[in-house]
Amino acid sequence: MPTFIFTVTNELSFDQRMQRICGSLAKEGNDVWLIGRKIKGCPELVSTSFKQQRLHCFSTKGPAFYLEFNLRLFFYLLFKKADLICAIDLDTILACYCASALKGTKRVYDAHEYFTEQKEVATRPGIYRIWLAIERLMVPRFKNGYTVNEWIAEALKERYQVNYGVIRNLPLDLPYTGKQAEERFILYQGAVNEGRCFEQLIPAMKDVEASLKIYGTGNFINQTLSIINLHSLQYKVEVNKPVSPKVLRSITGQAFIGITLFDDQGLSQVHSLANRFFDYIMAGIPQLCIDFPEYRSINNQYEVAYLIPNTDPKTIEQALNKLLQDNVLYKRLQANCLEARKQLNWDAEEKQLIKFYEQLFK
Repeated sequence: MPTFIFTVTNELSFDQRMQRICGSLAKEGNDVWLIGRKIKGCPELVSTSFKQQRLHCFSTKGPAFYLEFNLRLFFYLLFKKADLICAIDLDTILACYCASALKGTKRVYDAHEYFTEQKEVATRPGIYRIWLAIERLMVPRFKNGYTVNEWIAEALKERYQVNYGVIRNLPLDLPYTGKQAEERFILYQGAVNEGRCFEQLIPAMKDVEASLKIYGTGNFINQTLSIINLHSLQYKVEVNKPVSPKVLRSITGQAFIGITLFDDQGLSQVHSLANRFFDYIMAGIPQLCIDFPEYRSINNQYEVAYLIPNTDPKTIEQALNKLLQDNVLYKRLQANCLEARKQLNWDAEEKQLIKFYEQLFK
């Protein structure tokens, strides 16, 4: 029974992609560990089919945090039995490479996004140079890996000559409840980070005939709260802390419209394929979505979202009211979601994931 260790810098309780990946591999009889970060006030870890470990750091952000976390992770990995170590994104890749090289352990890179092309990295020249140097040094040393869509796989291949597979962020195939709340509300779920268009979405809510509920936190949470206060929209825009995936699925199913918006400042945003896009489909709710290539491709096939060409507040306002008022359009998108969820779920991705790891140990 091989031992796999997966490493992230975030809080484990809310990472649905890693819960799916680790759960699927544990189900196959592997000894699976998910290593993350201990954050003040985080909930107790729930029992799962895989093992979990949080590492405590004194630093909480910036270069000091990444340096401290990678040092702690390196020593943890160095003395932990493992047949394979998987780095999730660039922020754990240094520790994973050093430990795997010293121990002669197999290593894998899982690129959840094109890390150096995120807005918060790409728009800060100093930060960008550091992460790009790490990417250039490390990614070619990880011959085995996968990412979340074809564009990122091709971009990494062109830049670093690595042939990575694609494991999309599709949700578990769960029963459809169809229990929307009596009072219609719009939902944003996921990381409250730069580039998610809260600067445009929140003022757009002034003339939208429904409330907005946000579930999540991130590097733009304080700015988001300030924008709500600036526009005096506390009565209409509600910000909630992250909740467990199980609770979040229940909330998502009650929503009337989902939100998937990104700005175009960073190729990672332009070519994103967010978890929430598929989570809304699985819940059977239409969504407002930016007209970027990956979303357009799926929408051309299934028509599950109302796409908008830009994120101007007026564009967002008009589109949300269109979904709220046009019952024919809404019902068509909803029916399409219920058909699309039969195909856009974790079952197919799980098979590819298991095959990928089985081939590494042949």
